[in-house]
Amino acid sequence: MRTKKWNIEIVITESDRTTQAEARLRGQNAELFVGEGTAHRNRTDRDIPHIGDELAVARALSGVSHELLHEVAAEIETRTGERVGRLREA
Repeated sequence: MRTKKWNIEIVITESDRTTQAEARLRGQNAELFVGEGTAHRNRTDRDIPHIGDELAVARALSGVSHELLHEVAAEIETRTGERVGRLREA
């Protein structure tokens, strides 16, 4: 059995009613995948900072996930010479 470790760093910035998050994932070959997410609080919403944090982080992680999937599809296409239409779950 082999164990691998990838690291992700998340930075959250708050300004007025906007929360921004940046997620940075280091892959196995030192590839860097970056996703960004933003959450906006309506003027009439209660100020509950962790909700904005969680939403912005979820969106940033989703961005990283999509970037990683695109990278995997491109690598499969390069190696097989066939277009990848969709990566399905196992």
